[in-house]
Amino acid sequence: MKKIHIVCKKRKNDALSLARKLIDEFGSDNEIYLDEESARSIGYEKQIEIEHIGKNANFIIVLGGDGTLLSVARHGRENDVPILGINLGSLGFLTEISVEELSAMMNKTISDRFDISKRIMIDVSVNREGENVFEFSILNDAVITKDALARIIDIETYVNDDYLATYRGDGLILSTPTGSTGYSLSAGGPILYPSLKNLIVTPICPHMLTNRPIILPEKSTIRAILLSKDERVVLTLDGQIGFPLEYADEVVVKQSTHTVSLIKSSSKGYFEILRTKLKWGER
Repeated sequence: MKKIHIVCKKRKNDALSLARKLIDEFGSDNEIYLDEESARSIGYEKQIEIEHIGKNANFIIVLGGDGTLLSVARHGRENDVPILGINLGSLGFLTEISVEELSAMMNKTISDRFDISKRIMIDVSVNREGENVFEFSILNDAVITKDALARIIDIETYVNDDYLATYRGDGLILSTPTGSTGYSLSAGGPILYPSLKNLIVTPICPHMLTNRPIILPEKSTIRAILLSKDERVVLTLDGQIGFPLEYADEVVVKQSTHTVSLIKSSSKGYFEILRTKLKWGER
């Protein structure tokens, strides 16, 4: 018997229906818990708070998309149990398993016949006047960006205390290999194979066209200091958590001790996902 946690995308009826189907199909032989909001929606008694997701579980099932999985990865980072991501829309980079192959993947996962893709997380903190005022561990990226009406901002950047550059532009993306196919890619950044441990620094609309993205060695520590005054600037984590920055705030990014274990699809590989998602080879 396995202990399984299920998290559904909020306000997604397809996810709730699929959760009920999984409970009916696998619940008699396994102990299945559903996130609180979803459990209340379908009248299911075995509930798990999102803050405790993954605790004492054998694996987690995410029903939704990449955004839902990013949230689960943050909340379950202390437990690092395997995550089975089921995509209910278009193919995702993280939720790569389709509804059609779910039953087969469930049987393999329950019987421990699955492969893992290990992903690094990054610790992001903000230092203000020598005091740590904010910190989080995330899977994708940390983005320093200006408000829509703000002017160009200046960000002084260091790698392991060595001065890198002062970026002038709309902002800066500090990304993991997992996040390399997200905002960083849209801003002209490179794609990194997800099992790598490098970090990526990608400027957003740089004032100097010679400012290009750079891939840093694993275990690098990045310090990005906001030099602009009287501008509204926000630090955004995984596209879901925001924190307002002030002049001279220092954003510190480094590899976390936490990792995320994603259960790999048995029917498609990473390069097939890239070709499909990015429409490579199409005319």
